[in-house]
Amino acid sequence: MQFVSKISAFVLFAVTAAAAHADLPDFTQLVEKNGPSVVNVTATQGGGDATQTDDGDDQSDEQQDMPDLLRKFFGAPGAPGAPGGGHPRIGGESLGSGFIISSDGYILTNNHVVSGAEKVVVRLSDRRELDAKVVGTDDKSDVALLKVNATGLPAVAIGDSSKLKPGQWVVAIGSPFAMDHSVTHGVVSYVGRSSQSERYVPFIQTDVPINRGNSGGPLFNLDGQVVGINSQIYSNTGGYMGVSFSVPINLAMNTVEQLKATGHVSRGMIGVTIQNVSRDAAQTLGLPQVRGALVNSVSPGGAADKAGVQVRDVILAYNGQAVDQSADLPLLVGNTRPGATAQLQVYRDGETVTLPVTIGELPADKATLASLSTGGGPAARQRNALGLTVEDITGEQRKELGLKDQNGVVISQVGAAARRSGLQSGDIVLMVGRQPMRSANDFHAAVKDVKPGDSVMMLVKRNDATQFVTIQVPKAKTG
Repeated sequence: MQFVSKISAFVLFAVTAAAAHADLPDFTQLVEKNGPSVVNVTATQGGGDATQTDDGDDQSDEQQDMPDLLRKFFGAPGAPGAPGGGHPRIGGESLGSGFIISSDGYILTNNHVVSGAEKVVVRLSDRRELDAKVVGTDDKSDVALLKVNATGLPAVAIGDSSKLKPGQWVVAIGSPFAMDHSVTHGVVSYVGRSSQSERYVPFIQTDVPINRGNSGGPLFNLDGQVVGINSQIYSNTGGYMGVSFSVPINLAMNTVEQLKATGHVSRGMIGVTIQNVSRDAAQTLGLPQVRGALVNSVSPGGAADKAGVQVRDVILAYNGQAVDQSADLPLLVGNTRPGATAQLQVYRDGETVTLPVTIGELPADKATLASLSTGGGPAARQRNALGLTVEDITGEQRKELGLKDQNGVVISQVGAAARRSGLQSGDIVLMVGRQPMRSANDFHAAVKDVKPGDSVMMLVKRNDATQFVTIQVPKAKTG
């Protein structure tokens, strides 16, 4: 009887294991069909015959400027103990991946794979090597379009990245560490993830194992359709750590059409700088929910200025799409055609208003950052509940700080309440509430009636960026 029970248990285990195995996807046919469409991309920057590795000291400015943990798959500096120790780069030659999107030779890859290259060579799955022309690149979406002189090439099927949902299986094919046609798989972790380095890309986050050399390779859904271009990883070693990012194919194909037509990509802009709404800010503004994009500056004469947007407004929706956090707005505006009209839903002084705005065009060049120096003018030494001491800014200092108007006083001393809100000596206070600060006396007059338990919102400038800061004044202790 015991023997029969063991047999029954074994049979049950085998059936259960077989059923579990049957639920797992088989990627064989997907890879066999699409593998020939994936290519290796070699970009030569030119100069030098010395052999280098990615973990040397020859890091590009782009790599040095990247957030510490956000790394592009290709060309990211390695680290001690990183997988492979950095793959070879000979004479400025670098490797990445790409995929064929049309039989007449158009190929997609990442901008950072071919950026600055003097020569680009594409190696097909049949080992043919073809010179590639860079039709156009877009650094903001990290997309590059190449063209080779060939016909009858095996092209991928383009999917719809807007239909992706967390939990769906996805497959990546590429050339990690120059190992061609490597296949990895995983699931979609998140859709619409924002990034500090590419503010106009709603990244697809996955747990697909990706490493250097995968850049520019395709991300497939289970139907064998491309839904993304593998672009970045989140890592403190230079190698895969379980978090990867891909450019949505819908955005990439829009970029392709613009690059073909004009050679560049146009993006919408309304001319505001924004920040997330904190709990303290929501309470101070009377906002029912902690959501939206808080406007901390409006460009004079820009689209938002003409539409009537004001500093301290909270943008809650754009063309009917909710703006839950500030990172949502650049994605929505940037993907709107310049010249189009959009509707902004704005919260202001306890009311919600709708403002029609005619979208402007984002300039191609990037704004430069300037450093702040502290002021040294007369100080407002009067005591105040915020624990702040401010000083006037001289005309010469105002010029050095890039202050175009007469607003602003510099913080010289920071008390406990202000320090908890993140303020520092050297920060420039532009507004208290809705009142512009033109002198230290203006600041003192604006805060003289602040009592323990109050909250005060100030517009502060630091390192050429402006942001609202809310200071909660501690309540007086009793007993």
